[in-house]
Amino acid sequence: MKYDVIIIGAGPGGIFSAYELVKRKPELKIAVFELGNPLEKRRCPIDGKKVKSCIKCKTCAIMSGFGGAGAFSDGKYNITNAFGGTLYEHIGRDTAIDLMKYVDDINVEYGGEGTKMYSTAGTKFKKLCMQNKLQLLDASVRHLGTDINYVVLENIYAELKDKVEFRFEYPVDHLEAIEGGYRVFCGDDFDDCEKCIVSVGRSGSKWMSKVCEDMKIPTMSNRVDLGVRVEIPSQIFSHLTDELYESKIVYRTEKFEDNVRTFCMNPNGIVVNENTKGIVTVNGHSYEDKDKQTENTNFALLVSKHFSEPFKDSNGYGESIARLSNMLGGGVIVQRFGDLIRGRRSNEKRIEEGLVRPTLAATPGDLSLVLPKRILDGIIEMIYALDKIAPGTANDDTLLYGVEVKFYNMEVEIDENLETLYKGLYVIGDGSGVTHSLSHASASGVYVARHITENM
Repeated sequence: MKYDVIIIGAGPGGIFSAYELVKRKPELKIAVFELGNPLEKRRCPIDGKKVKSCIKCKTCAIMSGFGGAGAFSDGKYNITNAFGGTLYEHIGRDTAIDLMKYVDDINVEYGGEGTKMYSTAGTKFKKLCMQNKLQLLDASVRHLGTDINYVVLENIYAELKDKVEFRFEYPVDHLEAIEGGYRVFCGDDFDDCEKCIVSVGRSGSKWMSKVCEDMKIPTMSNRVDLGVRVEIPSQIFSHLTDELYESKIVYRTEKFEDNVRTFCMNPNGIVVNENTKGIVTVNGHSYEDKDKQTENTNFALLVSKHFSEPFKDSNGYGESIARLSNMLGGGVIVQRFGDLIRGRRSNEKRIEEGLVRPTLAATPGDLSLVLPKRILDGIIEMIYALDKIAPGTANDDTLLYGVEVKFYNMEVEIDENLETLYKGLYVIGDGSGVTHSLSHASASGVYVARHITENM
């Protein structure tokens, strides 16, 4: 079948591409091909009781399907160029911010009304951080929460489903450039289009790499982020989270001069498993519904590593560390900060006697047997630095869950239109290696849709 536009992937980038295309040119014939399921069919069988480990589903319900990997995230949309990707390097700083604000307006319109926008602007915490060798990054953040984020996605899908052809459980094998456009293959079946938007997310990294190799599209290696998720009583960080919700704080270590940063802060949230193709890592969620909130706050502490020569597989490095953690702990490992400092493994008794009630059932263990010394030393330094602005962070009973890994796609060479060397072939979202967040990925989708409608 022939379409005006085929979008590969129904994550944030693909969704907002489709939304903007429909809004600006409703006469266009648009299809979205998605590896996973519709939102209502996305169910991971792991329940921690009957099923405790990955059973290798045909498609991962956590990583694939309508909404992409962000569907079950904390629903934080950070409006900033300071982190979340380098979209601004392609389209300009002001344009990137304007598009992120536009995405925020849509999220509010489709179910996010009543959620709060937080901002670091004009806060006393920037000075407090600087006085303690920490940097608080500028950002505004809309927190939808895992629950409201799901509602927003439901409502956007309801808006699009009769205007766009969605094909779920439809794995695209490859695509080819043909005269006047592109041919998209699923097995022996194929469809043609004039314009093709590739938005496959991080879970499509290997597929994207193969497409670039086959079509000789230049790429560059990207980084991997490694670290732990910290869980503390919510009161310790309440002076920050009540005003900022999420504070992105960066610390430069004295020992190695590495940057360690906070990531994905979840006030009154829960720590959760994240399963990526059989590799179990740790993440965090929080909810708008007060009945689902806890007495703890969790956040990640991450160190970025980038490899170039002779080793270039940053994601492979991260995977190997995550697999080691899974081998030693059968999944995620948890350790008290006091035990880590004393060089001993945590056990169930010491964790049960501690002041922090864990929100994730993880295996007590020793993170020093998993994380490289340089990374672990940096995390320990950061915890002591955070203790100066939030006393109690470095308590013995603070819980550290490992490992947390953030994988990034290799960066695809695209121009100021997010277009590859093939005209009409766009690569957006986290699958491009350019965006690393919900807001940046969504904004890239809007940007490409506008470019297409202005030139068709």
